[in-house]
Amino acid sequence: MNRIVGIRFQEAGKVYHFVSTDDAIAIGDYVIVDTVQGREMGKVVQVLPPDKRPASKQRRKYKKIKKRATLEDMISRESLRQQEPEVLDFTCALVRELGLSIKIARVEFKYDGSKLTVYYDGEKGGALGKLRGRLASTYQTKVNLQSVGPRDVAKMIGGCGACGLTERCCSAFLVQFEPISIRMAKAQDLPLVPAEIAGMCGRLRCCLAYEYEFYKEAGKGLPKLGKQIKTVHGSGRVVERNILEGTITLATEDSRIVIPAEDLRVKKDDSKPPPIAGGCGNCPRREGTAPHK
Repeated sequence: MNRIVGIRFQEAGKVYHFVSTDDAIAIGDYVIVDTVQGREMGKVVQVLPPDKRPASKQRRKYKKIKKRATLEDMISRESLRQQEPEVLDFTCALVRELGLSIKIARVEFKYDGSKLTVYYDGEKGGALGKLRGRLASTYQTKVNLQSVGPRDVAKMIGGCGACGLTERCCSAFLVQFEPISIRMAKAQDLPLVPAEIAGMCGRLRCCLAYEYEFYKEAGKGLPKLGKQIKTVHGSGRVVERNILEGTITLATEDSRIVIPAEDLRVKKDDSKPPPIAGGCGNCPRREGTAPHK
């Protein structure tokens, strides 16, 4: 019975599904498949159980795995991987020599050496033709220049994150980048300065989305920072919110008061007299008005 397996071509990369006719192929195996970029080697990271398999109409769209990677394929791939740091240095030197305004993120050989892909961020157009030509003549292979965005550059380069983690989230486990907006930082009361909310890519940090929904719900009962409010403890301006503890800090004329969320409602004024019943004894009427018949 044909199985659907998930394959990754890069660490923390997107998972693509293929049909496997070999029941012996398991998670961790390397296989050769045909893609829109040509024949590639990928790692099996997922085997879909029968109850998770897509409908037969969808399965027909999946390509079949060509074969399991041989020992020669693995040796070739590893040998080329070891050359990539040197190729990266040479490519960066060429960029400076040619005066190109681009940033090289990574270079990557196909497993059999038939193609070299250069991932970069920056200008596009004919100016890159000289770079492609020099690389092709030097390494005697087809060269593909692939433009990527700042977040992809940070993912490929790796390194520690702005938070201090030894490996950035994008390099460690993020498969794709979700839209991040400034409202996510506002909901978490983070300082709206780049040093606090921007990642190493210069864009808003991906981690702003991790707890956004929680903070958005938990902060609904708390007034916004800077708002003038009245409470049972007095009137003042909200200068701090602790969403996790459910408290605010209120700055009054004399001091600062920490107030829990349950005390934020202004007590109703009970000094007003209750409404006077009408002549029928059922309907209320205002004081000073005649009862109705």
